[in-house]
Amino acid sequence: MLLAQRLPLYFRLVRLDKPIGTVLLLWPTLCALWIASNGHPDPLLLVIFTLGTFLMRSAGCAINDYADRDFDKFVKRTKERPITSGRISAWEAVAVAATLALVSFLLILPLNALTKWLSIPALFVAGTYPYTKRFFALPQAYLGVAFGFGIPMAFAAVQDQVPVLAWVLLLSNVFWSLAYDTEYAMVDRDDDLKIGIKTSAITFGRFDVAAVMLCYVGALGIQAGVGAYLGFGWPFWLGMAVAVSFAIYHYFLIRGRERMPCFAAFRHNNWLGAAVFAGIAGHYLLTAQG
Repeated sequence: MLLAQRLPLYFRLVRLDKPIGTVLLLWPTLCALWIASNGHPDPLLLVIFTLGTFLMRSAGCAINDYADRDFDKFVKRTKERPITSGRISAWEAVAVAATLALVSFLLILPLNALTKWLSIPALFVAGTYPYTKRFFALPQAYLGVAFGFGIPMAFAAVQDQVPVLAWVLLLSNVFWSLAYDTEYAMVDRDDDLKIGIKTSAITFGRFDVAAVMLCYVGALGIQAGVGAYLGFGWPFWLGMAVAVSFAIYHYFLIRGRERMPCFAAFRHNNWLGAAVFAGIAGHYLLTAQG
């Protein structure tokens, strides 16, 4: 009965009620799987990486709330989270995160040694991200590495190597994460200034909107370069055009720097990521039919 009573709190801890973070992690991972496998990913790898993405994002949320438990109480949007509100203890969050990380590791046991070795820095980056907000001016860039580590792991799982192309795609993801997580940080900027933690929204200051748009240019520009290098056809470029139109739409949402429109722009990045993936998958589908 005690576990049944606490399960809803654990669900909130790992953001099962807010899946946006999972899909922002999943889209670049799926793109990497499709590119690494030339459009024919192994179904088992699809299952492993999809479940692993969900589990590691959930573990990351638990560690984030543990790390921020003394800060969240001062932020309007986070003061009712399970740890900071006192409804679950800090050690429970650590236990949940450790359990999810262990299950995620068990998932990759059938994969090659390189993928297993890459899971070590992936876990380190995911676990240390929350603490970068204490000293790093752009923690969102570090988050981009954490959210994009599925890219080199996907190439490793498919090709048993990590080519330069994988790291280029990871760089694109860093720019994308800087864009959408700066939009997210713009929501809490006033509270974060009072607390004294560092975010890209604070670092960019009055140039925040321009910085977000430049990061979109970096992310989508690199994706376009990869597409041109690989000789992608019109479905990819259609997907890129849609993604660019979404980025422009985000400009109109965030230019007033109001909380809810900025949060809406952050959430809408799900569709931007989906457009890029649809373009890549569409190219390979068209090629297979041709």
